[in-house]
Amino acid sequence: MSQEIEIGLGKKGRLAYSLDDVAIVPSRRTRDPQDVSTTWQVDAYEFDIPVLGAPMDSVTSPKTAIAMGKLGGLGVLDLEGLWTRYENPEALLQEIAELPAESATRRIQEIYAEPVKPELITQRLHEIRDAGVTVAGALSPQRTQQFSSTVIDAGVDLFVIRGTAVSAEHVSTTHEPLNLKQFIYDLDVPVIVGGAATYQAALHLMRTGAAGVLVGFGGGAVSATRGTIGVHAPMATAIADVSEARRDYMDESGGRYVQVIADSGMGKSGSFVKALALGADAVMLGTPLARADEAPGHGKHWGAEARHAELPRGFRADVGTVAPLQEILNGPSHQPDGRTNFVGALRRAMASTGYVDIKNFQRCGVVVTPFAKA
Repeated sequence: MSQEIEIGLGKKGRLAYSLDDVAIVPSRRTRDPQDVSTTWQVDAYEFDIPVLGAPMDSVTSPKTAIAMGKLGGLGVLDLEGLWTRYENPEALLQEIAELPAESATRRIQEIYAEPVKPELITQRLHEIRDAGVTVAGALSPQRTQQFSSTVIDAGVDLFVIRGTAVSAEHVSTTHEPLNLKQFIYDLDVPVIVGGAATYQAALHLMRTGAAGVLVGFGGGAVSATRGTIGVHAPMATAIADVSEARRDYMDESGGRYVQVIADSGMGKSGSFVKALALGADAVMLGTPLARADEAPGHGKHWGAEARHAELPRGFRADVGTVAPLQEILNGPSHQPDGRTNFVGALRRAMASTGYVDIKNFQRCGVVVTPFAKA
């Protein structure tokens, strides 16, 4: 049962939990970590690890998307980022990393005012495809109709539509909104769409034919969404709600399975593991991958929210560098701080609860521990 709290005489609110509020409980059966499987599959594409690199310029470049693919994950390139606005964005990435905090947002807005160029979208996606890894690119809902044909013609394998809050029923009096259901029906590639944070919103997105739904609003460590527009999604509750929507949609659709992908607040391996235990099939990582030695942000991290011309809802953060991408994903760890060896942590948690694959791991026991440290 949902628990409602009376905020005042005229308003009640549902009690919701963050990932820090829950913990995984070991079971009576355990396994060896090497005996568990961390594979993940969406449509016809299978991956060794349930990790997507977030479509953020500080996280995923064509080079790091290729590296992610070779390490068994999926790098998603932001097709409205610097790599599709500038032929050689390396100097601008370095400039953003070195900007004083007080002037960073204004300068980022200026840099991203350069138009997106369709020929660069094609060029970047071809670079990734030529390396022999799965190709994934992301657009915002506002740019999807404008550039989708370019993306498809370039040969993308997976198409991601990612925004702060994406709905299947967007209404506008000033322009013709994206008909998400028709758009997905007309495409020849699987579409992952989000963010969503409620049962109903996720169920409607699943009914559009999406292959996957992103849970959360992305950019947790660099997001100012809660402070600017008051929107926030406690991730433990959001993932559990969307997972229930997936189960009900399976019954409704006669067995069609939609991937649930957690997309916010995964700065440490413990949160990553708990997101999967609560029902996610995979996790989109931002901050952890921005800390990689190879990350294009040079130790700084920012997302699309920081570049909005009128109401930026994000900022550039200093996350530092901790290890090569290989060690962040697969270890070994040299510090017990949850910033490296994410897949090793998942294997250990699965072994401790006795489950051999991620779908079964979603059934593991959890407890609520409000205000506990992560």
